[in-house]
Amino acid sequence: MNKRLSLFLHVAFWAFMFLSPLSYMRGHGVTLTQYLMNCMMPLLMMVVFYANYLWLTPRLFVAGKHSYFLLINLVLVVSLGIGLHYWMDFARQLYQPRHSYSHIPMALDELFFILRDIINLGIFAAVGTALVLGQRWQHNEEARREAEAARTDAELSNLRSQINPHFLLNTLNNIYALTAFDPTKAQEAIQELSQLLRHVLYDTQQPLVPLKDEMEFIDNYVKLMRIRLPQSVDVSCQFSIVNSQLPVAPLLFISLVENAFKHGVSPTEPSFIHVNIEADEQHIVCDIQNSNHPKTAGDHSGHGIGLQQVQRRLDLAYPNRYTWQRGTSDDGKIYQSKITLNL
Repeated sequence: MNKRLSLFLHVAFWAFMFLSPLSYMRGHGVTLTQYLMNCMMPLLMMVVFYANYLWLTPRLFVAGKHSYFLLINLVLVVSLGIGLHYWMDFARQLYQPRHSYSHIPMALDELFFILRDIINLGIFAAVGTALVLGQRWQHNEEARREAEAARTDAELSNLRSQINPHFLLNTLNNIYALTAFDPTKAQEAIQELSQLLRHVLYDTQQPLVPLKDEMEFIDNYVKLMRIRLPQSVDVSCQFSIVNSQLPVAPLLFISLVENAFKHGVSPTEPSFIHVNIEADEQHIVCDIQNSNHPKTAGDHSGHGIGLQQVQRRLDLAYPNRYTWQRGTSDDGKIYQSKITLNL
């Protein structure tokens, strides 16, 4: 709670408590001395409240010294309750006739009022303790949330740093394959790679980037991959975006595109890769479909690290705000990966 607001609430409450004696005092002839004597009850309530709020609870209860805390509070409220009763009795003798209850013995009458005052003081002691514990819980909860946010940011940053070498490794493998049969295309691929790395190194250090930058990055990556593919492979990359400035976590979809090129192309069978990304003000949908050509038992390229990172980044950047549908068609010929982000 804001300190100024907290101070205002304290002042307002105790102002109300100290003005409350006026509601039951005589309407005529009330003197300042009479009013001050009747303020003893709210004054002792304040003493008990702040004794717990400022000292007993922080120094004893929070420190685990519950026995000392209870003992001191018990002595405090009982002694003040008894003292308050005799003080009020003295004030009544000075300014108003003593009430008589013929059906209740005087000893029981006094005991009733003493217990009432002790209970009232005990309530204020409990309220002071509860406020301290509530504030400490709120402070600890805020600290926990800040630590959790810092841990999440650190983990997201670590995942992004892992994506960079993972992406670079896959791309260099593709360029290496080009050098064996088309050095000219390999040079073009290196030039395309330099543009991609510029985005990876300089444009993705923030937790969120404009959607248009991410789409340009994916489009350039698809162009790079097309260089080494035969013309028979059907590759398409389509974007339908209402607001190109929508923020999105950087490098979130690239692993899906990499996965499509890794498993969607066969040198002997018809192959296709279709990348479709749509976005409006509430949703971003990345839908990737490719022909499914599972790796052979002897192919050990890749270990699914990219998809594991995508899952973890989705959990951290969009908790409970995304759906990810993935799997093969019934005939096993088409693989689809569709991520929907709720903004």
